[in-house]
Amino acid sequence: MEYTRITNVADPLFRQVHQLLSEVFPPEEVLEYSLWKEPLEDPGIRVFAAVHEGAVVGTTEYRYYADWNVAMTDFTIIGREGLGVGRFLAQRRLKDLQKLAADNGGELFGMFAEIYDPYRVEHGFGGIKPMDPFVRREVLSHLGYKRIGFPYVHPSWQGDGEAVSGLDLCFMPGNEDLEEVGAPLVADFLTRYYAVLEDKPEAWTSMVEQLRSRDRLALLPL
Repeated sequence: MEYTRITNVADPLFRQVHQLLSEVFPPEEVLEYSLWKEPLEDPGIRVFAAVHEGAVVGTTEYRYYADWNVAMTDFTIIGREGLGVGRFLAQRRLKDLQKLAADNGGELFGMFAEIYDPYRVEHGFGGIKPMDPFVRREVLSHLGYKRIGFPYVHPSWQGDGEAVSGLDLCFMPGNEDLEEVGAPLVADFLTRYYAVLEDKPEAWTSMVEQLRSRDRLALLPL
């Protein structure tokens, strides 16, 4: 299996990646195909495909923020069972991020991720069994992700200003004994991460303002 970076919408592999995105996630979570041109060319956004016998069998997108020494996992998709795609992507991603952190003169502090809560919202994830939200949530817990203790919403990626709920913002600390994370870091991260979306819902703006009034946030079990 190959871990192949995609940096151009014209890459034939990206058509397969976007098809996986469209099958797995609801429309409000998927950026329209043509709008991927700039993100793919952005050196800070890393999109990789797991390629097996010429076909995309999984994909992940993530970002590294050197000034905070943290990362964000935008998505991880397992497209075919029985190949160990999930572990392959997680291991390769972590090695890449550890190298980026080392080149930046430190160790990775941790990684954010938005994780569906299937106990609140039902979603079929395209009928792909390894992407079942109950299974996915438990696997991410095993990887070390913890739920950040505050009610979370995010702006829709359709750019319509709607608030999307049913997810938790989570954090996988580099030090697994870490029990809290700074609220200002979370607020600053969310502000930068969603800066690309001009139309923000009031619920999101209010949430970020409340975060800025707090000091620490608990890291809770998933």
